[in-house]
Amino acid sequence: MADHLAQVNVSRLLAPLGSPVLADFMAALDEVNAEADRAPGFVWRLQTEDGNATSVQAFGWDAAGSHGVIVNLTVWRDVESLAGYVFGGRHVQVMRRRRECFHRAAEATTALWWVPAGTLPTTDDAEARIRHLRAHGPTPEAFAFRTHFPPLEDVQAPSSDDWLCPA
Repeated sequence: MADHLAQVNVSRLLAPLGSPVLADFMAALDEVNAEADRAPGFVWRLQTEDGNATSVQAFGWDAAGSHGVIVNLTVWRDVESLAGYVFGGRHVQVMRRRRECFHRAAEATTALWWVPAGTLPTTDDAEARIRHLRAHGPTPEAFAFRTHFPPLEDVQAPSSDDWLCPA
């Protein structure tokens, strides 16, 4: 069974979700999510009955004087599939305007990690990965696009001979 890539990103809101400041972002959300759902390599995304995750309560500890935090939690086949979506299409157009809606963050707001295929991450998993990345930098436990690690299945376990003392 192949591993899949879990991804979380969080954003601190400059204004309440229903405000005019976020109107363009909210108007584009359904289209951006639909594009993700159709993207090659897409597996799953966290969503409520509304079709998005804006009402999911998570990362409250990270609000830092904002109007709250929104979370995007997804699973992809691999890093390349996620990058193809994130850095292309409608998503990148919305991302270019993110400073109009979200606070600039000095620390990591996106974390990637490998999960066994069929495993769906929780917001608790996502919070732990963001905290780990902020505390330790990129590791196989939590990493970023710039410094990513191979799937768990590709990591070679040492053979039994590797555990013997060579002396």
